[in-house]
Amino acid sequence: MYAMRHKTEAYSLDHAGLLESLAATANLLIIQDLDGVCMSLVRDPLTRRIERRYVEATQTLAGHFYVLTNGEHIGKRGVNGIVEQAFDPPEHPREQGFYLPGLAAGGVQLQDRYGHVSHPGVSEAELDFLRAVPHKTEQFLRTLLGKAPYALPTDEIEPLVGSCVLDNLASPTANINGLYHHFADRPGLYRQTQEATAGFMSELLLQATEAGLQDSFFVHYAPNLGRGDDGQERVKYSDGDDAGTTDFQFMLKGAIKEVGVLVILNHYYRQHTGRYPLGEHFNARAAPRDHAALLKLALDHFDPASMPRIVGVGDTVSSQAQVLTGRTEHLRGGSDRGFLTLVQQLGDRFDTDNSVIYIDSSCGEVRRPGIDAALLRNRDTGADRFPWPALQGISDPEDPLKLDMIFPGGHAQYVDFFCELARRRGRLETLD
Repeated sequence: MYAMRHKTEAYSLDHAGLLESLAATANLLIIQDLDGVCMSLVRDPLTRRIERRYVEATQTLAGHFYVLTNGEHIGKRGVNGIVEQAFDPPEHPREQGFYLPGLAAGGVQLQDRYGHVSHPGVSEAELDFLRAVPHKTEQFLRTLLGKAPYALPTDEIEPLVGSCVLDNLASPTANINGLYHHFADRPGLYRQTQEATAGFMSELLLQATEAGLQDSFFVHYAPNLGRGDDGQERVKYSDGDDAGTTDFQFMLKGAIKEVGVLVILNHYYRQHTGRYPLGEHFNARAAPRDHAALLKLALDHFDPASMPRIVGVGDTVSSQAQVLTGRTEHLRGGSDRGFLTLVQQLGDRFDTDNSVIYIDSSCGEVRRPGIDAALLRNRDTGADRFPWPALQGISDPEDPLKLDMIFPGGHAQYVDFFCELARRRGRLETLD
């Protein structure tokens, strides 16, 4: 077997160096987000497309690649349907094992390459409650948009509701990015929709409590500004130029991506060593949610000799300066921050040279802060420039999460990289 050690400089653009290193790393595990990473961010998830060459590359990396997404594998807006569109009938990804393996719905929806889906640790009562959420969300938006100050006509409301309500099974979502664009000339109205949607999600939590499911759910905001003192995620309200929080996801407790890292590692060890270090039935619902406890669980149960070099890939990380209690603080959030941070920490504690890859998804249809690639290039070529102005809204000088590799060219640049990595590893394994 082959192996190579290569420590990547933080905030690097040296894609060629990382490619060479990963291609020569035998014990490799890629944990990757989807939207904005291998597909462009779009207003309507039904218009998402994925390249067949990327799907084929994931199969070349079988056993070393898993997805970790807040979206879902199944349903009308699931990723499986997008994968199917990349194939020409009568071909079907299920027969060839081309579905994307890993965790969806934040970590509670498990799938293998052949589309076998399960929801470990989730009760039927919880699923029944979730099934009713999309209809309630549609009713809420119709009522909201039909009255003042919006007072939109029905022929405008229905398409907007259709694009905003994601009828996912385990993570029903109100994606109001379409409303951000609809009210582009009236940003105050869009902010009111953010506030109203957050209030509606709080009402759903109350309904769950009344149904005896008080400990079953939470609301995930994407992007967000981290968690407040109450432990709840902070909404990132729009400032006009930035859409802020566009996804309001009603999710199962335990469905946080950092927990998903350990679930994936558990399956990775089973595949490569023959045993589950955390037990065959370990799942996101049964795992601790405290970050320190997750790290300790890994240190206590995973054999360092078999720990892979982990590459975490995401696109949703935020840092926003705000004045709180009389001083400036950075509110750090983003749905990928937690799992990328755990990947970084595991690399430090197990000495496995893990890599955190950040994909700039600001060039899609969702407005969010982007990377100033010119500033990063100046820094990399030795100019006396500190990188932080290039990462405004994404990171800050005191940010504990260090982004090892930046892809300013977005998902297209990353897909090229990923496909070349699969080609090189496939060639090297053939030579072995």
